[in-house]
Amino acid sequence: MSPLDPKFTRRSALRAAMLGGLGLATAGVVPAGFAAEKPLALKGKLKHSVARWTFPDLSVAQLCQTVKDIGFSAIDLVGPDDWPTLKAHGVFSSMCNGAEINLVKGFAGAEFHDELVARYTRHIDLVADAGYRNLICFSGNRNGMDPEQGLANAEAGLKRILGHAEKRGVMLVMELLNSKVDHHDYLCDHSEWGVALCKRLGSRNFSLLYDIYHMQIMEGDVIATIRKHHEFFTHYHTAGVPGRHEIGDDQELNYPAICRAIRDTGFDGYLAQEFMPAAPDPVRSLREAIRLCDV
Repeated sequence: MSPLDPKFTRRSALRAAMLGGLGLATAGVVPAGFAAEKPLALKGKLKHSVARWTFPDLSVAQLCQTVKDIGFSAIDLVGPDDWPTLKAHGVFSSMCNGAEINLVKGFAGAEFHDELVARYTRHIDLVADAGYRNLICFSGNRNGMDPEQGLANAEAGLKRILGHAEKRGVMLVMELLNSKVDHHDYLCDHSEWGVALCKRLGSRNFSLLYDIYHMQIMEGDVIATIRKHHEFFTHYHTAGVPGRHEIGDDQELNYPAICRAIRDTGFDGYLAQEFMPAAPDPVRSLREAIRLCDV
């Protein structure tokens, strides 16, 4: 989500992308300022992806072509309506979405469980039938709740769908988000809370999305945390701190070092770029981010 406008959501970005991309897709052109260069010669030790919502000026088809042009082949946070387009371009949906109510009404709120169970049960089948694996979920907000009560609630709600996820081979992945800048009152805002939930559930089909940007804001110690808890992290997101923009040397995180730490854990999932491009050529920014993280 954009740190600049709390009303701007991934879904609104997707709607903007669909509306803004219609003319571009019809014309069959990429907008001015989006560079086309030779594919990178990637090392293949980390699998790369990019969050769909961070490129609202490109249609899904154009983003598929962009990632292929750069040299990788996965897009994050894509729902069922766009899976046929990904498949047509040979691009993988590395993190599926669309089952969630929103980011504030999640599994920590017992009052949302019935709706979430219905939505996720249906979506687990969609994900499995499409040949995908990862499906994002959220804790939702505290709303004055004690974190221990939130753990108990999330455990109870998730256990209602975990058996189905295990049967269908789908991984439920809860995202760690910061509650300081972008998602005020979000409950799963520290690694330890998420890890505690993983341990309570004790399922190979539930894990965490460790968002490097969010966790730098909340707790720091990124590399130490990755080394300590990597068995619970099935997916990673990137962005620069502060600002959530490009991940180059004008922000405080050393992404090549972080990616080496991820690589050295034996990680075989996806590292997805989720920064909001601020430079004039956003595709070149994405290309540089992939180059930096390809360790």
